[in-house]
Amino acid sequence: MTAGSRGDVAPFTGLGHGLHRAGHDVTLVTHTRFEPLVAGSGVRFHPLPIDPQAELRSPRGSALHRSTTGAGKLVRVVSMARALVGRMTEDLVAAARASDVLLLAGAVAPLGVAVAEGLRLPSLGVYLQPLAPTVEFGPPLLGDRSFGGPANRLVGHGVTLAVEQVFSSAVPAVRARLGLPAARPGALRRERERRGWPVQHGFSPLVVPRPRDWRPGLDVAGYWWPYDADPRLPEEVRAFLDAGPPPVFVGLGSATVPDARRTSELVVAALRRAGLRGVIQRGWGGLSADADDMLTVGEVAHSALFPHMAAVVHHAGAGTTAAGLRAGVPAVPLPVQFDEGFWASRLVALGVAPCALPVRRVTTDSLAAALARAVGDPVHRARAEALGARIRAEDGLGPVLAAVGRLG
Repeated sequence: MTAGSRGDVAPFTGLGHGLHRAGHDVTLVTHTRFEPLVAGSGVRFHPLPIDPQAELRSPRGSALHRSTTGAGKLVRVVSMARALVGRMTEDLVAAARASDVLLLAGAVAPLGVAVAEGLRLPSLGVYLQPLAPTVEFGPPLLGDRSFGGPANRLVGHGVTLAVEQVFSSAVPAVRARLGLPAARPGALRRERERRGWPVQHGFSPLVVPRPRDWRPGLDVAGYWWPYDADPRLPEEVRAFLDAGPPPVFVGLGSATVPDARRTSELVVAALRRAGLRGVIQRGWGGLSADADDMLTVGEVAHSALFPHMAAVVHHAGAGTTAAGLRAGVPAVPLPVQFDEGFWASRLVALGVAPCALPVRRVTTDSLAAALARAVGDPVHRARAEALGARIRAEDGLGPVLAAVGRLG
């Protein structure tokens, strides 16, 4: 069970496919628009209402652009999500009634745990971000900010409390419906911690090592790669690649920007100033470029496209960050919001990106300079290639299979 944008869903298509191949009967429960992602995977689909792309394009979603700080945006998103989450409850309960085990993404975990408890089902967290508080780094939902040691953990608890406000109405309602006693959110969270509720994290320990102060039961499994029914490149992409030197990929995934035309023009100008060709992905932000040295594409499997790139410029969402690392190519992250700043800082720390350029502050000059460093400095490519080889050798599925087996 998961909710959110494409990046919150795609990794679970691969995880589900792996569980299916291991003999499990798997259903992905998420928004209707993502049903095509499981076609051919052997994974069934149970739709949830709400179109996340439409919500982001609504007046309420557009208002997110008026908050430039991680905390400000978090408050707005919590308010927006709280108004929407109740509409998903009926389908979450219906899907759970047909299940033996619930695997819960971070976006639905508090509600999913209540459903599992009410139906007496075992459950397991499957998170794409390191959400549990730690002294080692600040909460990823606030970007790349570190508050220093114990303060990181304290702020992390505060962010957890804020996020659980999303479910402040839905959880009591579902608990009452399923015959569970009323309980305060904080008490429910402490009970999960006391019981050691298990969570597997879908990122590489080479990218984010497991924090030493995490309790037992919080484990880092490795990446879960999206299921690609047809990973071949479209003919137009293949022809563009063959027509010149390796281009640079530019895409913002499911992120939106206030002015897609201005952002597209800035990207094209920076690429040309750096002497590079570009593959521009439209994404939910609507980027585009029309010229012989630029190709605009829709959805193309990153696993097939990224290895052919000189570098990848992206919003540093968890999934796109993972795809770039897997391909072993340098990056220039343009974080937009929330955990994207966290992943961008990891790319810089790992030496596969020269710097991070937040979208709201990027200029033609700064992007062109970053591209020149990413493509021209052999150190970045060498580090990316070495890290990519190690990540490709990891098995993110194995720990989840073992954890499901332990649920009995």
